[in-house]
Order: sequence, then C-alpha cells, then structure tokens
Amino acid sequence: MSESETVAETNLAPTERRALFLEGARQALTGPAYFVAVALVGVGGLAKAAGFPPAAAFLSTLLIWAGPAQVLFFGSIAAKTALSAVAVSITLSSIRLMPMVLSILPMLRAPGVGRRQLFLATHFIAVTVWAESLRRLPDIERAKRLPFFFGFAVACIVTSAVFTQAGYYLTAALPKPLAVGVLFLTPVYFLSTLVRSARLPVDWLALVFGFALAPITQAWVGGGFDLLALGLIGGTGAYVCGRFFTARRAERTP
Repeated sequence: MSESETVAETNLAPTERRALFLEGARQALTGPAYFVAVALVGVGGLAKAAGFPPAAAFLSTLLIWAGPAQVLFFGSIAAKTALSAVAVSITLSSIRLMPMVLSILPMLRAPGVGRRQLFLATHFIAVTVWAESLRRLPDIERAKRLPFFFGFAVACIVTSAVFTQAGYYLTAALPKPLAVGVLFLTPVYFLSTLVRSARLPVDWLALVFGFALAPITQAWVGGGFDLLALGLIGGTGAYVCGRFFTARRAERTP
C-alpha cells in the first residue's frame, strides 16, 4: 500500500473531526479545565497589581499558557525589571515544558498529520493538558487523537483565560489564605493525576525519584533548569531500575 493510500484511509471526515473535537472539550469541562483555570485566578490579580489593562490578563493565558511564566512576567514588570531579563527568565521557566512536549508529540503523530499541525499542538501542551493526554490518548485510535487533543486543550486554555480575566477583578476581594490555596490547586491536581495514571513499576519509581530528588535539584541546579534536571535524572533512574526489576522477575519466572 502506498503512502498516499495510507494517508487517504486515515483522513477523517469533517463531521468526525468536529465530533472528536467536541468530545475532547466535553471531557475537559467535566473537571480538568476548571482545576487549572481556578489556579490562574491569581494571575489576573497580579496583572491588575502590575498596572496592566484587563485584556492583558486574558491574552497572557492565551499567548503564554503557563502559570509560572505569567507570574514571572507580571511580577517582573511590576518590579521594573529590564525587558531583556524578563524575556530570559520566562524562557528559562518554560524549559520545564520541553520534556512534556517531547513525550506527547509522538502520541499525536499519525499518517496525514503534518508538521504544522504538530507545531501548533506544542503551544497547548501545559501541565494539565500533558498529564491528561498521557492518560486519555492511549485509549484513542491514533488517527483520532489530534482533533480530540485540540478540543481538550482549547477548552482548557479558553476556560483558563476567562478565569484569569475574572481574577483581574476578584482576587483583590479574596482573603490571602484563600488566594494562596487557589494557586495550590494545580500542583495537587497534577500529582493526583500522575498517581491515578501510574500502572507499571517504572511509573511509581519515577514518582518516588521525583519526590526524593526535587529538593536536591532545586538547591543545586535552580535557575529554571531544576525541573529539566529532575526529569532527566529521575526519569533515567526510574527507567534503569524498572528494566532491572523486570529482568530479575523474568529470570525467576520458570
């Protein structure tokens, strides 16, 4: 079978793409979209404190789509930091997303999916979208994953942008402990999603290594590279240990 025939067979009808997109959006709006959206309420308040207009809070989520980077942006501008330093700090903080992008893109590749589509998909990969994609995409046919992914991710980012805009007006009225608790929802949800998705020994080893090494990499590496180092060291260690335990188990099996 030629490549063109393969592509033709895996191309989806517009109605099917629309249905997959809407299904992805529906699943996002059952919970995941709201967890990340609530966590970005505080970003809207920070944008207001930094003297930005309301539209800036909304656009910051659509264009940056990374809570820590948005906090760095508005906080640095409020502190009158040089724009070059702001750009460098945001770039470094976003390095943590690179391993997430590299782990999701192979799952989205399919015959008929072009590089421009994959390049566009990289913008939508943030912590919540990444964690939920790892859990949901393997159960979907490869040719149907990309429209589902876009539906899920667009629902998350638009909902978050609306909540960020609302936070522009509401955060100042929230008690400080409640505002801090809202920001803490995203890492808690992220961790619970990883635990729920763990199936193999290597998954649990990665979680254990991550908890053990996080304080060390943060203290010794820092500068925005600590999560990247943590992923490389902890992930490699979990993979090696997982292979070792699997080999030992195979040797003991008669």
